[in-house]
Amino acid sequence: MRRAFAGVIAALTTLILTLTLTSAPASATPPNIPSASTAAARLATLTVATESHQSTYDRDLFPHWITVSGACNTRESVLKRDGTGVVTDSSCAATSGSWYSPYDGATWSAASDVDIDHMVPLAEAWRSGAWAWTTSRRQTYANDLGGPELWAVTDNVNQAKGDQDPSTWKPSRTAFWCTYARAWIQVKYYYGLSLQSAEKSALTTMLGYC
Repeated sequence: MRRAFAGVIAALTTLILTLTLTSAPASATPPNIPSASTAAARLATLTVATESHQSTYDRDLFPHWITVSGACNTRESVLKRDGTGVVTDSSCAATSGSWYSPYDGATWSAASDVDIDHMVPLAEAWRSGAWAWTTSRRQTYANDLGGPELWAVTDNVNQAKGDQDPSTWKPSRTAFWCTYARAWIQVKYYYGLSLQSAEKSALTTMLGYC
């Protein structure tokens, strides 16, 4: 009797653990997000300048998505990195899995509902200094898996963000503002991009949520 009871308890424990693991939302995040104090220090070093060259921006000047490994391109690599239980076909397209969008707190089970957002949008990068880069450097930027530039998020949230900086657009989840600011600052710092005064003020406010 005691052995049977122990077996039931063990089975229930396993079931609960399994349900917990399978029901938990995907929560992977890009690498190399600095601490709040490091982000604040780096923010202080960024050049404040008026944006320029808006009229010459062309998305095609930032080649993406490029092949990363085998049949997988950058978008597919981010979907695999940041999703939970992601299954891909022979061409590396995600056929199942779940993705948690930290911008709005939504979880999606179809890859078609997920966009890969450039934390600092391509057009924003262009206006902040990328206009002077080589095409090769812009390609590296647009496909950067080594820093916090690429995020799997709800598609219409990404579309609403467009090419805006934090002075005119922030994630609806204030709980994510700290991470968002830290990631934004890191991208601009790493690539030597400038920022506007209003943008710097907004980032300072967001760091206050850390």
